[in-house]
Amino acid sequence: MTTHRRPRVGVTLDSEQPGSYSKYPWYALRTNYTDVIAGAGGLPLALPHLPALAGDLLDTIDALVVTGGAFDVDPALYGEADRHATVILKEGRTATELALVRGALDRGMPVLGICGGQQLLAVALGGTLIQHIPDAVPGALAHEQPNPRHEPGHEVAILPGTLLHRIVGAASMQVNSSHHQAVRSPGPHAVIDATAPDGIIEGIEDPRFRFCLGVQWHPEYLIDPGDRRIFDALLGAAA
Repeated sequence: MTTHRRPRVGVTLDSEQPGSYSKYPWYALRTNYTDVIAGAGGLPLALPHLPALAGDLLDTIDALVVTGGAFDVDPALYGEADRHATVILKEGRTATELALVRGALDRGMPVLGICGGQQLLAVALGGTLIQHIPDAVPGALAHEQPNPRHEPGHEVAILPGTLLHRIVGAASMQVNSSHHQAVRSPGPHAVIDATAPDGIIEGIEDPRFRFCLGVQWHPEYLIDPGDRRIFDALLGAAA
């Protein structure tokens, strides 16, 4: 009798310096990331920041989720010499996530980038970022929403004919918003699949790959019906 194996989904961790939880450096991850993956039929596996072992880590998983966090991708990685005063770096995390994303795409593995994970994905695909939305986009929405993250912050429009549109089956979604940066250009082969009312890019995908998707919001909060469909589609691609 054959037993169905849950697809193994690697989830990138955040890192914190000593203080609060521990006197030593420690990893962090909100439980709703792992809960939603398990609920969609996957087996979530946490991935440490060991860029030299990216290939070995990828050998253990069937799909990759690059999570968000309160930090930024080094502007030098997308060709900008100047760094905005608000930019916060976590070089070890970024090095690991870049190695994982590039390795996963080389293998044809499904990849989902969430919030900062979308920004990292865009850079890996040759794109660029807006370093600080309030300074770069006059009249922009409050993309660091004042209300709790489990509530919607604004609507996004989903572009017809895209993978995201096929997944969520809707022309728009209500999403939360927790970012001061955004994708400026998604890369030479990637396409935009969602935008905010102020024009900020909210979703990207690369049609060269079976499942290569980034969303600027946090679908793990399951605010909109389309959020669960994103994880269902990721697990479907990983099966």
